Amino acid sequence: MAFRSLGEFLRDLESRGDLVRVREPVSRDLEVTEVTQRTIRRDGPALLFERVGNGTMPIATNVLGSVRRIARALGADSLDGPTERIGRLVHLRPPAGVVGALRDLGGTLDLLETVRSLAPKRVRSGPVQEVETDRVDLDQLPILRCWPGDGGRTITFPVVVTKDPDTGETHTGIYRLQQYGPDTLGMHFQVHRVGANNYRKWAARGERMPVAAVIGIDPATVFAGLAPVPEGISNFVFAGFLRQEPLELVPARTVDLEVPAQAEVVLEGYVDPAERRVEGPFGDHTGYYSAPEPFPVFHVTHLTRRADAVYLGTVTGKPPTEDAVLGKAVERLFLPIVRLVLPEIVDLNLPLEGLFINVAVVSIRKAYPYHARKVMHALWGLGQMMFTRYVIVVDEDVDVHDLREVLYRVGLQADPERDLELVRGPVDQLSISNPVPNVGGKVGIDATRKRPDEGFARGWPEEVRMDPAVVARIDELVSRVPALAFLRGAAPP
Repeated sequence: MAFRSLGEFLRDLESRGDLVRVREPVSRDLEVTEVTQRTIRRDGPALLFERVGNGTMPIATNVLGSVRRIARALGADSLDGPTERIGRLVHLRPPAGVVGALRDLGGTLDLLETVRSLAPKRVRSGPVQEVETDRVDLDQLPILRCWPGDGGRTITFPVVVTKDPDTGETHTGIYRLQQYGPDTLGMHFQVHRVGANNYRKWAARGERMPVAAVIGIDPATVFAGLAPVPEGISNFVFAGFLRQEPLELVPARTVDLEVPAQAEVVLEGYVDPAERRVEGPFGDHTGYYSAPEPFPVFHVTHLTRRADAVYLGTVTGKPPTEDAVLGKAVERLFLPIVRLVLPEIVDLNLPLEGLFINVAVVSIRKAYPYHARKVMHALWGLGQMMFTRYVIVVDEDVDVHDLREVLYRVGLQADPERDLELVRGPVDQLSISNPVPNVGGKVGIDATRKRPDEGFARGWPEEVRMDPAVVARIDELVSRVPALAFLRGAAPP
């Protein structure tokens, strides 16, 4: 089922016992963060704070802080179903043979027709415009201050809508917005993001860039806003594909943009290319405070909202956090797209501890000399994978999600003199270890078994493995001998 709004999703979670209402007074300064972080560490429920700060509206946090809720948001019991649908979408190639090609062509046309039917639906009005004002006072929103050293209160989970002035293509992204005053916010466009590219195009024209920031919408649309959707594909179209139902869009009141009709709050306004202001520090996903830097200023000139709006927030910091859980979901859902470019990839793991942009472990079907290095460089050239500081490549029989096994392979099968690939290139703007911003070193580790045609003349040794017949015999023995009952269910090493 598709959830039309944030409120509808919250009610569904509550009916399933996966949402808790916090009715005691809790401050929006630091206290909401502390409760949310403790809840995430316990894989706890979504939270709805009913009495926060200025009391203008409740705050929902940890809404997508578990894989089960993300899957539920996408209308599934697990991420397998949405991943399979994305896989079908990116593999629209008929097989060889006339009969098979015709059969698959019919399925392909059906799938394409389904995608077309999920394009956004334009409507004239929606609940998000039930209340509106030109006299904007951001203090009437329960904007969070998450960490003691933050430079101010910050809107942490907005879906920011911008448009390419040359093509007219709309883009959405999750960019934090630090509050400066009653109607101004810092627009944290990181330099590599599409929103920043749109901003540069408007600046080259010497024109103000129209902006709409959506706070609270159905969770699939939020997810589409942070997903690494390939450029040229509308995030709103992708949201419809995830929801399996078209997203309703309504014209914004004062800017030439469309916004989700079922949203909770929309801030409309502009960014002036001639104006910048220091944004930060801010407690970021690295677990450190980001450095104060000049960023564009978002002037909010109009506000619309539901009459009973709920404010959607999130908290960043050292994992585990909600954005870390979302990162794992992105990893699973977009694996078919990575495999489309690199079909030799068996599996991919972006570990929580690596913050999803610092470390990648990938298993491959190795077919030729230096195949692992080819995969490293291809990943560094693939969208936001360009930020990955450490790429570890292992053989196809290695479970990339078992980090003990991965480290075993690195320590045993990688020779530091031969198997390290050192490069220099773009890194995430929030990375803290590189001497200068946005540029740094990266390393690839080839932990695959080495072949003779890779210069390994010694001959790769045979792994120690038990005779399968003995394993089967002991399995049977364990199943019936009471004294060995403690071994039942134990997986072989």
